[in-house]
Amino acid sequence: MNKHQSKIIGAMLACALAFSGHVMMKDRAPADSHAQAGHHDEHEDEHGKEEGKEEGKHLEAGIVRFSDAQIASAGIVLATAEPRQIDSFIRMPGQIALNEDRTAHVTPRAAGAVEKVEANLGQRVKKGELMAVIASADVAAQRAALASSEKRLEVARSLHATEQTLWNEKIGARQDLLKAEQELREAEVAVQAARQSLRALGTGGNAAGASNSLHVHAPFAGVVVEKHIVLGEMVGADTRVFTVADLSQVWADVVVPSRDLEIVRVGTGAIIRSIASDTTAPGKVSYVSALIGAESRSATARVVLANPDGAWRPGLAVNVDIVTGSAKVGVAVSREALQTVDGRQVVYKRVKDGFVAQPVALGRSDERFVEIVSGLAAGEPYAASGSFGVKAEAGKGEADHGH
Repeated sequence: MNKHQSKIIGAMLACALAFSGHVMMKDRAPADSHAQAGHHDEHEDEHGKEEGKEEGKHLEAGIVRFSDAQIASAGIVLATAEPRQIDSFIRMPGQIALNEDRTAHVTPRAAGAVEKVEANLGQRVKKGELMAVIASADVAAQRAALASSEKRLEVARSLHATEQTLWNEKIGARQDLLKAEQELREAEVAVQAARQSLRALGTGGNAAGASNSLHVHAPFAGVVVEKHIVLGEMVGADTRVFTVADLSQVWADVVVPSRDLEIVRVGTGAIIRSIASDTTAPGKVSYVSALIGAESRSATARVVLANPDGAWRPGLAVNVDIVTGSAKVGVAVSREALQTVDGRQVVYKRVKDGFVAQPVALGRSDERFVEIVSGLAAGEPYAASGSFGVKAEAGKGEADHGH
């Protein structure tokens, strides 16, 4: 082989080596890429598994997690589902009114001029307390009549004593003694009548003191709810100068439609509810009108209501719940425990780690409790007051998960 042929063979071997190296590098690249892709898929699978675990942990058994400390700080009050007495009722409008049996329209009982006014509107007065002083000519005339009667009585007593002495000494005549006794009795009757006239005017029944002064006193303990008297004015014997009412007991007047008159009877239980506040009070129907209004086609009923704190003010609009029936139910919860979730009524039942929204079927109810027909058993604890806080927390958790 000559030198030229050796060069040709060397060049061909170099080309063959270069081509084989290129082929080997091309085959190795897909294998490496497959290995990297396999590693990436494995990482994604692990991440998906972790997310699944977190989701399962969050939604486990639908629990809204609350510790005892969180329950206390959120103001959630726990209660126990238990048997209750449920009262059914019908609601009617009403209004608080003065107890007319304990309301007095105070009049002077004699005409005159007002000299002094001691009581003011809204003032509490005691029985017999002085409310006003009136200068009255009628009182002066009555005092004068009493004084004159008392003088005649003194003369009649003296004359009777003299005639009695003469009769005892057999000097006087029997007829004169009898006449003296008659005059004495007549004088005593005149004095008694004059005193009674003064007492009827409220002057105390004696001739002492100012001859024309008429004192107006409170008939019983109560509050001055009306005042129609000022210093210096003239008033008549029948002028209503004050109205005094005992507000420790008031009436709730109820408008009863004619269709409900068979239900509302004397002695029926009732619950009075203030429209202006959350104040309530129990009572019983004490009166039902025998007449029906020609235009309203309704009657009036009355509930006597104790009012020791004065919370029930006359004129206050109220709702009156007339009790129509009563029944014992096996399971009942507080009305404020009910919440609506996805269109269903639920009660948040207390479990180990928090609360679960328990769907329930409802039955009868009154102003405080609701019968649970199904969904909750007697003895199970639940969130009563503050249950909306549990619902809000549950909604927050769902929003965070969705995000």
